[in-house]
Amino acid sequence: MTPVHRRAGHRFEDLEGRRSANPIAGETLGSSVRIVELEPVEGRTAHRHPHSEEIVYIEAGTGRVWINGSLHRVEPGDIVVVPAGAAHATIPETPMRLICFFPHGDLSANLRETDIQVS
Repeated sequence: MTPVHRRAGHRFEDLEGRRSANPIAGETLGSSVRIVELEPVEGRTAHRHPHSEEIVYIEAGTGRVWINGSLHRVEPGDIVVVPAGAAHATIPETPMRLICFFPHGDLSANLRETDIQVS
């Protein structure tokens, strides 16, 4: 296991409405993390994590977080706790950078897109 993962090694992937990097790719761990960059766009689609909660640290930018129908304003330094299985989406007002932690080692097995549109 590599104890330190440098920012220069983060490889971002362009996904629908966001860019995402897995800074601990290649590690076999019981947890996972993603660095997510979001641009302000009109409307977003919610998703769920059926096997774990998600802890989100707002590193930069401002916006709102939608969780099961409730909107919450967020800004740098805030931490958001999303319960396991809750439909959620982040709606940026300015470019945002999020650090997302999951107590589940395989995020691809813990992600379900929904058809819920959030704006």
